[in-house]
Amino acid sequence: MRAGDLEGVAGLPFFKNREIVMSLDNQTHIVTGAASGIGHAIATQLIAEGAKVLGVDTDEVGLERLSGRTDRLVTLTGDVSQEETVERVVSLALERFGGIDGIVCNAGIMKRVPVGSLDLEDWQRVMDVNLTQSFLFAKHGEKALRASRGAMLLISSTRAFMSEANTESYSATKGGLFALAHSLAVSLSPEVRVNAIAPGWINVSGEELRPEDHAQHLVGRVGLPADIGQAAAFLLDGEKAGFITGQTLVVDGGMTRKMIYQE
Repeated sequence: MRAGDLEGVAGLPFFKNREIVMSLDNQTHIVTGAASGIGHAIATQLIAEGAKVLGVDTDEVGLERLSGRTDRLVTLTGDVSQEETVERVVSLALERFGGIDGIVCNAGIMKRVPVGSLDLEDWQRVMDVNLTQSFLFAKHGEKALRASRGAMLLISSTRAFMSEANTESYSATKGGLFALAHSLAVSLSPEVRVNAIAPGWINVSGEELRPEDHAQHLVGRVGLPADIGQAAAFLLDGEKAGFITGQTLVVDGGMTRKMIYQE
């Protein structure tokens, strides 16, 4: 299969004029937050590499648009911060595909509010969506992942290591995912590998950016969702990344490695 055959599915520039190696052929992966942005890119990359995907999101319309393009995607609309939803997702994956090879906990939200004005309810909501979902998927997916010698992938952020003002709840959850990845890697070993990706600035909206935005990155450009999709597929592949667990891969174009001085 050529990458160009999947261009309509993925909508990602990476796929143009490239061969796709079907390294995840016949595997089954759960991807949360799959309706748009990074989750969409991960789901379509996995499909391009031969996997079957169960995509989960609260955005029913976005899931419908995605699922209409391939028969290797099953979707479920639901809130992954709720334990009953996670149980339903795991049960559906086992029912439809017979097993689970990977779980990608990508769904996330941000509340950009000054700390003095941040309601406890909003703080807790961010915690539940961004962090608690990974605990719930580990809890309910452990048995299936051990059986398949599979992998979990948590989507953290460079906000785990650096911050902007008024992002306390978001940054706390992303730091929590960094720690949870290595904790789960220990607890679920040796059968299950657990890693995280910390994306930097990813242009999920496709908006036109300024030259100075791109120039902040050592590679000369802002990131694309496809950059995270490719990294995710690599870390989920037990043959290519079988000796990697408990790690957080920073995918940020080198932005966090450049020291900035006021001139």
